Amino acid sequence: MTRSRLHDVPQLVPGDDPTTGALVPVPSAAGRTDPARRGDVDDWGRSDRARNLARRAFGPLYRNWFRVEWEGLEHLPTTGGALLVANHAGAVPMDAPVIMHGVEEEIGRPVYTLAENVLWSMPFVGTAFSRVGGVNAHPDNAYRLLHEDGQLALVFPEGTKATGKTYAERYQLRRFGRGGFVQLAARAGVSVVPLAVVGSEEAMPNLANVAPLARVLGVPYVPVTAQMLVLGPLGAFAFLPAKFVVRVLEPVHIDLPPGRPRYSAAAVMEEAERIRQLVQEALHDMLRARSSVWRG
Repeated sequence: MTRSRLHDVPQLVPGDDPTTGALVPVPSAAGRTDPARRGDVDDWGRSDRARNLARRAFGPLYRNWFRVEWEGLEHLPTTGGALLVANHAGAVPMDAPVIMHGVEEEIGRPVYTLAENVLWSMPFVGTAFSRVGGVNAHPDNAYRLLHEDGQLALVFPEGTKATGKTYAERYQLRRFGRGGFVQLAARAGVSVVPLAVVGSEEAMPNLANVAPLARVLGVPYVPVTAQMLVLGPLGAFAFLPAKFVVRVLEPVHIDLPPGRPRYSAAAVMEEAERIRQLVQEALHDMLRARSSVWRG
């Protein structure tokens, strides 16, 4: 359940100053662990060995179960930084691994996913996610990733409001946060590449949410899916074989001067809404063209 509203998340990470509580972003490369001790782990915690293992494990699911099809791959940049912005869906969303795996397979570039801080508070989860390309969604981390390292970063501006939707609300996009991704792209001087994803809503459809339990557990939502009704907790891993289609839209250049720490809230929200509308229209077009959830 990733959430990428860069200025909307509680920005406390392991490593915060214990006295003041001030946020401490991931240190720059110069201040990180000796490369000889990191082995194949890069400055962001991503491991080539872990990614290769993940690709081998996920590859059959990607090719044979979800049968992922891409449209508009020519819009993905082969060099330089760019911010990939996609719709987010499914009680247990599969859009992030589908996009990360597909971009690596199709154009040979790694994709880093910006995610909320709660993942790094869970034992082993934060480290495991970092090893396959997860990066804490601190604005300074994202800026360095895009501007200084020239990498591809993936964000889901709808956050958990999207993954908590019920099946009756499928493909109805939520607001793209407060436009933090627009401010990030403008500051880093990179383009936004919108992606529209069809299939994730049906792979793990959410029938209902158990709000009282979610409040007790302190999580955004507790879903009830058809698979969970039949298989219990194991249903969280029993994805239906919905066909995924990912459409890459033309890159959007943010017409704001780069390098500024803040931008006009009105300009940021206007641009965020414009990009949201582009993705929503693409989804409607893809759904009209789809003859079957399972065959595409």
